[in-house]
Amino acid sequence: RKTVKTSTIRQEIYKMSHYELKTSVWVPVNRLNVFELFSDAFKLEPMTPPFLGFAVVTPPPIEMSVGRLIDYKLRLHGFPIRWQTRITNWEPPARFEDSQVRGPYSMWVHTHTFTEIDGGTLMCDAVRYSAIGGALVHRLCVKRDLQRIFEYRQKRLPDLLGIESSGCRFEPIEIRRAAVDSCEDTGQMACTSK
Repeated sequence: RKTVKTSTIRQEIYKMSHYELKTSVWVPVNRLNVFELFSDAFKLEPMTPPFLGFAVVTPPPIEMSVGRLIDYKLRLHGFPIRWQTRITNWEPPARFEDSQVRGPYSMWVHTHTFTEIDGGTLMCDAVRYSAIGGALVHRLCVKRDLQRIFEYRQKRLPDLLGIESSGCRFEPIEIRRAAVDSCEDTGQMACTSK
């Protein structure tokens, strides 16, 4: 009789249902200005495609810091959704991270990093997420929706920074299953890109 360790099963389930999105763009703008744009919750509205009907619900001003909760509303495939995130890391002007408290994902952790390089700023997004409904829903809807959302943001970014898109360097948007580094019997897992 063959037995399978619980940790091995957890690793396989994790790999089947957790994903990672990565993208980056270099802009000829100083890091502080780029960080200020992305750390202003209300600037998310013009960076988000109109088909989502995205709006910040938390009243202004929103003072950003670790623990800050921000509420949004949107429509996803015609369904109204409330989304709440918490700022889980705040290191201006180098990086910040927001994590979903409640919303359309089983898990959502979005890390924004800003690096001064070549006289401008390299802005990187890394999103670790899990779709409600698992791999099938991810394949049918979520992956395509996230691709459209981040492509739209890349198109809008130059205008919002007051620059020409020809001066920017855009990297492709990569979406793939998350890799599991380790899995303790406690179920805690480290997630990194391959």
